[in-house]
Amino acid sequence: MARPPRLAAGRARALGLPTRGTTNPNRLRRVDRWLRHTYRPLVEHADDPLVIDLGYGSSPVTTVELAARLRPLNPRLRVLGLELDAERVAAGEAAADPPWLEFRRGGFELAGRRPLLLRAFNVLRQYTEEQAAEAWATMLGRLAPGGVLVEGTCDEIGRRCSWVALDADGPRTFTFSCLPADLETPGDLAERLPKALIHRNVPGERVHALLTELDVCWATAATFAPFGPRARWVEAIRLLAQRGWPVLDDRKRWRLGEVTVPWESVRPL
Repeated sequence: MARPPRLAAGRARALGLPTRGTTNPNRLRRVDRWLRHTYRPLVEHADDPLVIDLGYGSSPVTTVELAARLRPLNPRLRVLGLELDAERVAAGEAAADPPWLEFRRGGFELAGRRPLLLRAFNVLRQYTEEQAAEAWATMLGRLAPGGVLVEGTCDEIGRRCSWVALDADGPRTFTFSCLPADLETPGDLAERLPKALIHRNVPGERVHALLTELDVCWATAATFAPFGPRARWVEAIRLLAQRGWPVLDDRKRWRLGEVTVPWESVRPL
């Protein structure tokens, strides 16, 4: 039986394991853009919205960017960056602007806070599937009423990403986001699947079927290649929807290199 994630040392009893800490400016721009679009009403109508960025890494830059991208939606919005490593917290404090932007030590227990939005990127890849599921449950249990967790992974410069959006009832949607010019085929995105799915990219599993279908649609859309990779991606997603996949977004989002489907479409069997 897999062990649950251990508690990091210290009085705060922060739950989890330190990440590698790698980060880059604009690495999480794609998920931030999606958050701002998808959860605009949630943030705009909240009286005192708290957003937590969990595991921001050795530099606080992506937390600072998250605050800058979401604050125009609500001037009362506060952003809290959480890290297990004390040196990373100290680095974050140099960029803090309390009470609107703060940095603290914390893990999956969220330092006792209850956020409306929780972004947890590139933090679960080192865990087993069972441990990642336990981490999901822990984080979901600490959200504010109506809160949302967005958990996923991306490459080092944010050109290939995927994430799951969850609420108190569990996973709701799954999203791929990419720079189409960076792909040979959509199957390249498999290496950036979140922990809940990355080991499920095998025949018989739903996420494998999605990636296989995307590759077929991408090949069929080759006639759009002269118009550029973005146009080819849009056509591939149009074909995917035409084949019966329940695509939730529209052409405007597709042009950004995105596609979102209900979690049920990729849920592990």
